[in-house]
Amino acid sequence: MGFRNKVALLLNNQAETAENHWDNELRTHYYKTTKDKGLATLEELIKGSNQFQINSISQEHGEISFHVQKGKKAFIIGTVIMVRPYQTAIDFTVTTESLIPFDFGYSSKLIKRLYEKIDQSLQLVEKIK
Repeated sequence: MGFRNKVALLLNNQAETAENHWDNELRTHYYKTTKDKGLATLEELIKGSNQFQINSISQEHGEISFHVQKGKKAFIIGTVIMVRPYQTAIDFTVTTESLIPFDFGYSSKLIKRLYEKIDQSLQLVEKIK
């Protein structure tokens, strides 16, 4: 991780995962599950936490939107896509809601915590390296 990327991470109010992300921890995670089970697991994780509140769920698009209601406010979109039979990708986009235009890396830390919780419920196939 270069200096420029690290500064950009701290001085931004949005973070998202991607297949070829420069930060290995923010790369797309693939799980051994179906799209429906992956979305259901993500929904259960959110409902089971008093930190999050669900805004909407789209089964057809494999998306769930929710926000953080305790602590720093943030809006999160989780996307679940089945790429092969029993190989499903889960990606996140997080936007922090604040008066200043940066969050000192809070949005990327939130994604990492979400992945840690999902890793406990679903079998991780791979993180693209």
